[in-house]
Amino acid sequence: MSIVDDILASYRRPRQVIARKLADGPREDRALATVMGACAMAFVAQWPSLSRAAALDPSVPLQARMGAALLASVFLLPLILYALSLISHGVARSVGGRGSAFASRMALFWAMLAIAPLMLLHGLTRGFLGDGLQAGVLGVLVLAVFLWMWLSMLMQAHRGA
Repeated sequence: MSIVDDILASYRRPRQVIARKLADGPREDRALATVMGACAMAFVAQWPSLSRAAALDPSVPLQARMGAALLASVFLLPLILYALSLISHGVARSVGGRGSAFASRMALFWAMLAIAPLMLLHGLTRGFLGDGLQAGVLGVLVLAVFLWMWLSMLMQAHRGA
């Protein structure tokens, strides 16, 4: 399946999607490409709100805001996600999970990439409407969908090994 088809399928059947991805075997190149794609989407999702903030407060130029967001999203976030996947792998193993560290990484990385459409929508909402109630509610919804998807995929990844 294509990436877009897999993302859409992740909203309906996250366990089957991650099972299919893990059936291909441990491919660290795919894991890295997945996390970098997810982080790139997180960076792009910030553009509207960064533009709005720069227009409202010109003391910090848009280029500086974009540079800081690039550093945080594309360079630091992947490292944080790798550490989080290692922690989640340890927790899953301590409660009887049998999956590999690669399976834990792919579950987290794919969940991040799968919520990219919601991250983009949240970024547009923050850009057009600001940090109001709508953006807050949508942010909580994005977080809830991410946690549901990630935990579903993590359980599938550690169910059978």
